[in-house]
Amino acid sequence: MKLPFLGALLLAGACTTAAVAQQPETKRKIKVKHKPKTEQPATTEPAAAPAPAPVATDWARQYGQTITQADLRQHLTVLASDAYEGRETGEKGQKMAAEYISNRFKELGLTGPVQGSDNPYLQHFTMLRSSWKDGAILKVGSQSFAWLQDFYGYGSSPFQQATVVQPVFAGYGIEQEGYSDYAALGDVKGKDLIILIGEPMKDGKPLLGKDGQPSKWGMDYRGKATVATQKGARSVFFVSFNPNDNFQKTAARFGPYLKKPTITFADKPSERVATFFVSPAVGYKLLGTTAANLTKYTDATAAAGKPQKSTFKPTKFTITAPKDQQPFTTENVLGFLEGTDKKDEILVVSAHFDHIGIIDGEVHNGADDDGSGTVSVLELAEAFTKAKAEGHGPRRSILFLTVTGEEKGLLGSEYYTDHPVFPLAQTVTDLNIDMVGRTDKGHEGKGDYVYVIGSDKLSSELHAALENANKQYTQIDLDFQFNDPQDPNRFYYRSDHYNFAKHKIPVAFFFNGVHDDYHGPKDEVDKIEFPKMEKRAQLVYYLAWDIANRDNRPVVDSNKP
Repeated sequence: MKLPFLGALLLAGACTTAAVAQQPETKRKIKVKHKPKTEQPATTEPAAAPAPAPVATDWARQYGQTITQADLRQHLTVLASDAYEGRETGEKGQKMAAEYISNRFKELGLTGPVQGSDNPYLQHFTMLRSSWKDGAILKVGSQSFAWLQDFYGYGSSPFQQATVVQPVFAGYGIEQEGYSDYAALGDVKGKDLIILIGEPMKDGKPLLGKDGQPSKWGMDYRGKATVATQKGARSVFFVSFNPNDNFQKTAARFGPYLKKPTITFADKPSERVATFFVSPAVGYKLLGTTAANLTKYTDATAAAGKPQKSTFKPTKFTITAPKDQQPFTTENVLGFLEGTDKKDEILVVSAHFDHIGIIDGEVHNGADDDGSGTVSVLELAEAFTKAKAEGHGPRRSILFLTVTGEEKGLLGSEYYTDHPVFPLAQTVTDLNIDMVGRTDKGHEGKGDYVYVIGSDKLSSELHAALENANKQYTQIDLDFQFNDPQDPNRFYYRSDHYNFAKHKIPVAFFFNGVHDDYHGPKDEVDKIEFPKMEKRAQLVYYLAWDIANRDNRPVVDSNKP
């Protein structure tokens, strides 16, 4: 605010002359005395107030505000429309989405960085599409069990032809400090394991959980499958003896998904253990035991607080579970913005643009999962390219990376990190956006929020930068509850950032949580909450601006699980 100008104050001295009245002439002259004239001070101009220093423009805020609800809606209305058929990896709709994104990157002036490709914005690679064939069967002695009634499987299958299996009982399949089902088993490489779903319960509460809540082992079989993979097992047969679990109902519910193809890399064998689920009736047969003996085992384990030796006598069985395999190509989409003085260092902003396609005739458009993340990447790309065009480009280079195959097992991001276009040693951070357009039940009726996962796992500086960006610009609730290594949902391992984290690259994963339409046919654009989505996308942008422009890359100073 300017101050008002003060003019000079002029001080005039009074000059008083005694008035002499005219008198009749006399002989005596009268002297007229004059008072001395007062000396006038010199007129001076006071010094003008210094002009206020110009306020520096907050360029981050200026370009961050170009990320708008209207633009997000415009892109999402296209990508999450029925015309794109649910964007299933390798299918027509996914190809259409790849073309839309690459065209947008080109319009913005981003560089296509993929050498040797027919389209420099597309990183093509070959996959195998596998479908279960008819005729899968499991036999114990002379008794046969049927596919989708008594057993079913996920992923790869080492049982293309009838194979005799001698299973090994691995308890609950848990491996952690103070509790290991594997300690007494020895080497299980190449073996086929039977593992109980769930976890030990003591007095009705999970033995390994906190505050009476389930541990990660009790909620998600994938953690157990990961351990079995690390141990080198050939396959795992999971079985639940919980009377509240209805195997036939579950098998029927998953049936449509199991009929859809699974996808693996063509150029390397699957690194994931083959996974099957069997009914309680089959489980008793395979373990050679009874319900009473199983209860004795689980009670003894809970009482001891550690695995106990069982009296089970696992039985040989024969399984045939063939799969048909067909090669196909799919692609990641990359747009590159070169930085200025630190252009050899790369910040990645990522999202997956695939979804799960058409199931039972219904298009699953995935507006939130992950159309919301994909269009957020497009908006961040627009904001940064506008900044660069107007002379305020980032110091570090930014790779805008939209990947395929996330729904099939984080395959697109795995391919990129195995075949990086830019060296991983020069990749400073990955900011991953996966579902930012909705509200989960835990935040209904509350203010703006976003879950952030992994920001403190590898770098305390990245975590601090996130909190500072939010405090300065967006002021939304940052919910870190899924950062807990005991979180049973294991979200840290379930989106594309994890393939960067495996290489010790700091990551932050932005997420709105799961809602009723997750992986359902009603995840549509009309349910997206664009005001919340806008603010979440802006938060990622402000953090990206910080990371791209700071003097030093975020230090890797931690290795939290």
